[in-house]
Amino acid sequence: MTMTGTTAKPSTKTRTKVRPQTERPRLHKVILVNDDYTPREFVVSVLKAEFRMTEDHAHKVMITAHQRGVCVVAVFTKDVAETKATRATDAGRAKGYPLLFTTEPEE
Repeated sequence: MTMTGTTAKPSTKTRTKVRPQTERPRLHKVILVNDDYTPREFVVSVLKAEFRMTEDHAHKVMITAHQRGVCVVAVFTKDVAETKATRATDAGRAKGYPLLFTTEPEE
């Protein structure tokens, strides 16, 4: 049995492509907290090793933390910031120093 005269019309709904807006991951600051016990040279060596800083840049960061109490070392995604802060803090702990790096979200 055939139906003659009836043709199915294709639906003519227009579709707008929705591209998912990929949000940039929130960045976190790694902060060096000054203490009165960790030797300056050791702080500089940790900054050079963990954050790939030059001697001069590491020294400036260390002095800023010494003078102001804290200093932003670098900004990374949350996972990277937390990993680097933990590894740098652990390097101090391994030598018996109270060296402390923290993280906080960037504004």
